[in-house]
Amino acid sequence: MSTLKTLSPGGVSPYNRMKRWRVRPTSHDGRMRARSKVTATKSFIIGTRGSPLALWQANEVAARLRRALSLAEDDVKLDIIRTSGDMSQASGQALVGGKGAFTKEIDEAMLDGRIDLAVHSAKDMPTSFPDGIDIIGYLPREDVRDCLISARFTSIEDLPPNAHIGTASLRRSALVKRIRPDIRTSVLRGNVDTRLRKSAEGEVDATLLALAGLKRLGLADKAAAILSIEQFPPAVGQGAVSITARTGDARAAAAVAAIGCVDTGLALAAERAFLKRLDGSCRTPIAGHATIQNGTVSFSGMFLSDDGQQVFTASGSGPVSEAAQIGDKAARDILAVLPASLRIGAA
Repeated sequence: MSTLKTLSPGGVSPYNRMKRWRVRPTSHDGRMRARSKVTATKSFIIGTRGSPLALWQANEVAARLRRALSLAEDDVKLDIIRTSGDMSQASGQALVGGKGAFTKEIDEAMLDGRIDLAVHSAKDMPTSFPDGIDIIGYLPREDVRDCLISARFTSIEDLPPNAHIGTASLRRSALVKRIRPDIRTSVLRGNVDTRLRKSAEGEVDATLLALAGLKRLGLADKAAAILSIEQFPPAVGQGAVSITARTGDARAAAAVAAIGCVDTGLALAAERAFLKRLDGSCRTPIAGHATIQNGTVSFSGMFLSDDGQQVFTASGSGPVSEAAQIGDKAARDILAVLPASLRIGAA
């Protein structure tokens, strides 16, 4: 079952290569149960970026592996890798390479055999990977909502006329302009701490951040307002932590199966299929969110013009075994009505 909506300005939506996720027995909190013990014949080396949030995520994966598999501290180690995306942020230059800029050097380390696993924010993952690398699992998902960061204002509606919002996300920029066409947006890059500091110093009237990252860093109190999913739908993969490994690495797959969340993987299968069909990137305003309940996946997706004044939504639901097909169908429904002027890069 699927539905398609084209929204007028200000309207509100209700809100890799694709792998078929096999549903395995789970515990009460949705985590996969390992079917057999993993014997550590050598250390697991986890590749990660070096930002505070990336390190939190990698350390969380490492800690869960140690607990689930009874591994010693030295059996799971981190390898901090500087990526092209990190270098672009540090220099203030425009991001080259889209989402892949934050994974390229980590992928190379994996293919070279220098790391066994890699941990990424799922929303930073490209829709396809180099041959030989697969997503093999996700941690349980955090809150998917965005939040407003401002020292003076507590809602987008309360911002003054022609207010200035800093964000590097075209999705967030388009969604803000959908609500308030008068607002000016400019690129504001950097990790969470950098963007919080720039907002506090008054470089912009406000910025927007993922609530999941703030919660993981113990900074949720910095949010001036939490934005509803209906008003401000999240990026594909927002709030999820993905784990990749070399294709066919049974040892890595068995280890991650002990800590991975089946429901998150199923939701991401729908979301990433939607994104892949639309060929979404950091240069395309696209939102997508799926939930899993009682064996059913419910998905809603959105495609916006850069100024937020043209909005196209589609939704669908069905059995979790069809999660990827549901996301793909929603994307095809949008493509069927998308004007040629907005189809740049779309499949």
